[in-house]
Amino acid sequence: MTLAAEQKISVEQRGHVLLIGLNRPAKRNAFDVQMLEELALAYTHLEDDDAIRCGVLFAEGEMFTAGLDLANVAPKVVESGILKYAEGVIDPLNLQGNRSRTKPLVAAVHGKCLTLGIELLLACDVRIASENATFAQIEIKRGIFPFGGATLRFPEVAGWGNAMRWLLTGDEFDAAEALRIGLVQEITTHGKHIEKAIEIAERIAKQAPLGVRATIESARKAQTEGFKKAVEHLTPQILELFNSEDAKEGVQSFLERREGNFQGR
Repeated sequence: MTLAAEQKISVEQRGHVLLIGLNRPAKRNAFDVQMLEELALAYTHLEDDDAIRCGVLFAEGEMFTAGLDLANVAPKVVESGILKYAEGVIDPLNLQGNRSRTKPLVAAVHGKCLTLGIELLLACDVRIASENATFAQIEIKRGIFPFGGATLRFPEVAGWGNAMRWLLTGDEFDAAEALRIGLVQEITTHGKHIEKAIEIAERIAKQAPLGVRATIESARKAQTEGFKKAVEHLTPQILELFNSEDAKEGVQSFLERREGNFQGR
């Protein structure tokens, strides 16, 4: 499915992978309210379509994103607080609402990635950067602070000192530093970042879908509910998977020395 040209988020399905593109290059992919809502709908499509097993988030144009279009978004935030989405729609930042994304998402970033862009990356599962990518969390320079998850996730990903070095100064850092602190997992030559992200997404999509989602669920439970709760959930979770058709296919493929053909059942 590809959305109409006038829309600010593009969506294209390739096999079991959904490509989600930030497509407002004339405005440096800055997010207004419409663009945020379209991205939430794209994430919901990723979640709800059984044929899709993994997503790739990328950007058109010369940069990933300039962050929020504050002139458009700020009045909405002042009026009603952090932007809220319709019932059943998935928040791309995975902070609010009654649904969370359970399918994996790989991000491909290039050029400048500012503010909300970093927070979108932090909410993804795997992050690939072009060698020309640069990053800055500059809210502190605008009299506010990051309210899309950076204060929560950046210290967890990068460590307290590394996160505060960039959150409290608003300084820009490059792809090498992003790799060092764990914000991205791999750097590619310029222009190859999307190709690499798709390659990883396709490898994920070949694995057993129930096992992939259970892996994310288990890791997130440890983050949100603590280690002990996550441990308690391990046994019932694995027993459920052992009874799946995919688990039986996994054993059979092992015995036959071939790749598994998983159906998500």
